[in-house]
Amino acid sequence: MVGIGPGAQDEMSQRALHALKNAEIIVGYKLYTDLIKNITENKKIIASAMRKEIDRVKLAIQEALKGKKVCLISSGDPGVYGMAGLVLETLYEDNLNIPVEIVSGIPSANAAASVLGAPLMHDYAVISLSDLLTPWDTIERRIRCAAEADFVIVLYNPKSSQRDWQIEKTADVVLGYKPPETPVGIVKNVTREGESVVITTLDKMTLHFIDMTTVIIIGNSTSFKYLNYMITRRGYYS
Repeated sequence: MVGIGPGAQDEMSQRALHALKNAEIIVGYKLYTDLIKNITENKKIIASAMRKEIDRVKLAIQEALKGKKVCLISSGDPGVYGMAGLVLETLYEDNLNIPVEIVSGIPSANAAASVLGAPLMHDYAVISLSDLLTPWDTIERRIRCAAEADFVIVLYNPKSSQRDWQIEKTADVVLGYKPPETPVGIVKNVTREGESVVITTLDKMTLHFIDMTTVIIIGNSTSFKYLNYMITRRGYYS
């Protein structure tokens, strides 16, 4: 499994580039295989649509069992909402023992934080708002606990065409514990074409454009905006 980072080739590690260049077969979600097509020429590409994760994993394992060098790619890091867990679970369920290498990548949360400034300088929680695999009651409880504990909160998968109410509910929950003026960073398509960066406040968060390629970072009680930066205090000047 190879993490290709948030999208731009210069955000990928040398280890990831080496793995991709030495692979015989690349397997992944089509959006992600397209992001690396300039470095995967002359290789067999197996791409599929969203929600076909299990199919991709099984295809990758089938090719590996034939002795092929296979790279199953994830955006960001394969161990952060990526494919690493599903691969290892599938091997466990099917009682298979094949060599596996997990190549880390820059998670979207970290890439988004870098263009915002320094919002993750203290304890933070990363929460996906997608309730396709996790019940919403569980997600909401995690949001509530993270907000009450004054974590910086990173939101993945905040909104899609079919899931448009979860981000509104999240804002309502967090506003029960954090003041309206809490800074919020909204980053869309980080490091990719069409990247946009907005620093707003918690009470105005949902007024901005948000979709599945957006990462949202909600500050804690020490977070503030200075110039075009979002900053969370570490405690040096407390």
